[in-house]
Amino acid sequence: MPKTSYWADSYVEKKCTAKDALGKIKPGQRVFVSSSCGEPQHLVNELSKLSSRFTDLEIVRLLSLECRPITLIANRTHAQQFNVRSFYLGSGKSSNIRKNLRFITPINLSQVPQFFKTKRMPINAALIQVSPPDDFGWMSLGVSVDITKAAAESADLVIAQVNPRMPRVLGRSFIHVNSVDYIVEHEEDIIQAKDWPEIETANTIARLISRLIEDGSTIQTSPGATTQATLLCLEDKNDLGVHTQYMTNDIMRLVSMGVITNQFKGLNDGKVVASSAVGSHELYDFLDDNPAIEFHPSDYVNDPRIIAQHNSMISMNTAMEMDLTGQVAADALPYNNLTGVSGMADFIRGASMAKNGKSILMLTSTSNQGKKSRIVPTLTDTAIVIPRGDVQYVVTEYGMVNLFGKSIQERALAMISIAHPDFRDELFAKAKELDFIDINRKFKESIRGVYPLHLEEVVKIKGRSITIRPTKPVDERRIQEHYYSMQREDIVSRFFHEKRSFVHDQIDSTFEIDYVNDLTLVAVVGEVGFGKIIGVGEYLRNPIVNMAEIAFSVSREYQGYGIAKLLELKLAEAAKANGIKGLIAYTSPGNKGMIRLFNKLPYKVRTEYEDDMLILNCLFSEPFEEDDLKSEKKK
Repeated sequence: MPKTSYWADSYVEKKCTAKDALGKIKPGQRVFVSSSCGEPQHLVNELSKLSSRFTDLEIVRLLSLECRPITLIANRTHAQQFNVRSFYLGSGKSSNIRKNLRFITPINLSQVPQFFKTKRMPINAALIQVSPPDDFGWMSLGVSVDITKAAAESADLVIAQVNPRMPRVLGRSFIHVNSVDYIVEHEEDIIQAKDWPEIETANTIARLISRLIEDGSTIQTSPGATTQATLLCLEDKNDLGVHTQYMTNDIMRLVSMGVITNQFKGLNDGKVVASSAVGSHELYDFLDDNPAIEFHPSDYVNDPRIIAQHNSMISMNTAMEMDLTGQVAADALPYNNLTGVSGMADFIRGASMAKNGKSILMLTSTSNQGKKSRIVPTLTDTAIVIPRGDVQYVVTEYGMVNLFGKSIQERALAMISIAHPDFRDELFAKAKELDFIDINRKFKESIRGVYPLHLEEVVKIKGRSITIRPTKPVDERRIQEHYYSMQREDIVSRFFHEKRSFVHDQIDSTFEIDYVNDLTLVAVVGEVGFGKIIGVGEYLRNPIVNMAEIAFSVSREYQGYGIAKLLELKLAEAAKANGIKGLIAYTSPGNKGMIRLFNKLPYKVRTEYEDDMLILNCLFSEPFEEDDLKSEKKK
């Protein structure tokens, strides 16, 4: 057996210039370059300068959007010297990606390390960037472990740029001095990600998503303005965990605030787990020797079987475009300095398999300054990154829907409901043309209604969480189920006659609403998108007198919970905000429940009789004063 040299002596022996080390690379070889912010810029610059020495050199790396030397190597002027192979699973539709589409190899990130290790893609040389060695000769791959570790372990020749500014990140991030062939010492700044601008639509999307994330959840995010806003909206959460591809500045801030504790992950408790970092120098300082942070290779971090072992695993990713059936096109967007698309499918599948897991796709409703809808009838001339069967929650600034388990018609109506209002009529017409929606469905002006998020509220009653919210077009079937489950006397109280059928045309005003003149609120228990509707309250504005007629129904097993009162107060709040003068209710004199409910409103109530009908009404301009209460008690 050959004698193993002392690592410090080996380190000295292996030191050389970049030019000398790169001179060991031969024409026609395949060269791996460390990913994203871990790119060894000094080595890459020197490689570019030496390009005239090489022919048919294949550069292998993860796709990156920053204008760094490795990106410039892909320029056609180097076509005889360099061919760039980028691992990327995006749709390749955006202009800055399409111009280099020929370099892309579509693959899930979790599969790349084995691609190297099994020699199905042999790596002749690996250019990596590492921290200085510790007392035992171990150097950290720092901000880029992902596929870099597997490439370095599989390569015939390893050239390491030792940079004292590279943080020493813990976990499975180390390579030993004895395992590299050449060492090039060069200090330079680690690549930083640019700050993302604040976008109001992203903030709205973030507020919607934050309602899906419970205390103790484990989260995954990809870089981008929408994700940044989402993380800022999680500041009031507790004991979140992180298992993600990219560590970012916003995750760092939540760790520093105590929001992220990683105590209840179910796997790697107490640790933030990632495979790379994209951020600022402050982030890199935070990572350095931090025992609460571990970086692991992509075949671990992105493995759906590993992801699925986490408690309440939540994946949050950005889509570029979606069609009415739920198919997803995804690319790096303008404010994503580096792409996380290659790992999107891994995390969506892993999260959907996890106990109480959720996968969330977020997209702004329009692009090109509002001129183009990101929700389209069908995706054409683009690669599908996520098939419709894997999609669960979809969120735009106009609302949130859960597509899982929904029919094509339900999906189409759901996607139209969260599209920009200016494009909904066009989408509705096209959906009918494509037979996604019943041809007899009528387009109504109400489909342009903007979902009033401020009316959503989660309340706890008798230990149960009940969501009070405006209804959505996707609620049709559940509202029908609510009415069909009601007992005869409750149906008569609600509809004034015995009613046995609740087909679409008879109850369409309940869920085809504009949220201003015709508002329906529902009380829901259970999972978002699959919950049971236990109460319905609605008002319909009479434009002649500017009064809103209200009506309610509550499932028998939930009567006595105070649900009807909650619905009534929220309807009154909305009607007043929408410029309606007051409320009116028509009921039978024997309906004591409705009479008591209406009289609980904080306004003076008038009572009138018309034949065998009791009419209750109140004006918002006449609040119920304390003196009125005293006079009522005297009566």
